[in-house]
Amino acid sequence: MLRKILLGTLLITLLTACVPQAAATTAPAATEVPASEAPTASPAPAALTFTDGLGREITLDGPAQRIVSIAPSNTEILFAVGAGEQVVGREQFSDYPEAAKNVTDIGPAFETLNTELIVSLEPDLVLAAEINTPEQVRELEDLGLTVYYLNNPHTLEELYINLEIVSQLTGRQPETALLVESLKARVAAVDEKTTAVSSRPTIFYELDSTDPSKPYTAGKDSFITLLIERAGGANIAADLEGYPQMSLEQIVVADPEFVILGDSMWGVTPEAVASRPGWENLSAVKNGKVMPFDDNLVSRPGPRLVDGLEQLAKLLHPEVFK
Repeated sequence: MLRKILLGTLLITLLTACVPQAAATTAPAATEVPASEAPTASPAPAALTFTDGLGREITLDGPAQRIVSIAPSNTEILFAVGAGEQVVGREQFSDYPEAAKNVTDIGPAFETLNTELIVSLEPDLVLAAEINTPEQVRELEDLGLTVYYLNNPHTLEELYINLEIVSQLTGRQPETALLVESLKARVAAVDEKTTAVSSRPTIFYELDSTDPSKPYTAGKDSFITLLIERAGGANIAADLEGYPQMSLEQIVVADPEFVILGDSMWGVTPEAVASRPGWENLSAVKNGKVMPFDDNLVSRPGPRLVDGLEQLAKLLHPEVFK
């Protein structure tokens, strides 16, 4: 039962990653509104105004100090930019970094939100993502909470913008500037190596093999395809929409050089793949290139996307990473 719930959460996360947003998706910039003069020596903190991914204007009295994250990717971003101590609540599946597990668990965000618990944490900001619905955002707003809806990035460059947005929301600009500089340098190092490779091996990325004759995979406009291509590979499902099922016949015709098991977290092994009827003749199986992989690195739109890029590139082109 737990695997079905977690798989449902994963697919919701992945599917929302490639859904176009009707609202504005340009990066919102924070603007400071000067505080009115006060009789005290210390001026009041400047208000911060943003436009979020749903096109809504969001105003904070200052950088948020009590934050509830209702998406795993947002939790990872908050800790990565140095705002972990400001997080007072996180949704159930926010399991990275390890310190996030010490934060109050508000339960799953893909079901009915535990609004009573969220309100009791007295957040000055709730950080939502595309895994959350506009209806959930409205429900929290109706309770008097301030909610910022962060769109998923569609490129690594958009990831950097999201990090900068969260740094403005939390007052962590200096730390985030260093983080973004580091991430860009790591991506540039991968780009330098993979642009020089002479071949781009074909990949089948497996997301869910509950039905091994028609496993789910990642198609166009997904983080997974983006990272496979940037890592110097070619996704055999790159022309398919969304997160489709591919039949065994389709996979056999494409004959991928690698099978990458994003569902290894559910116990799927290379040995199990080799024992499937019809899979034994795939090049990837015959050549021992069925590889377990941590799917969280490529399915959560946070800074670990760069970790995923590095690991994919080393897996596909070990010769240039010696």
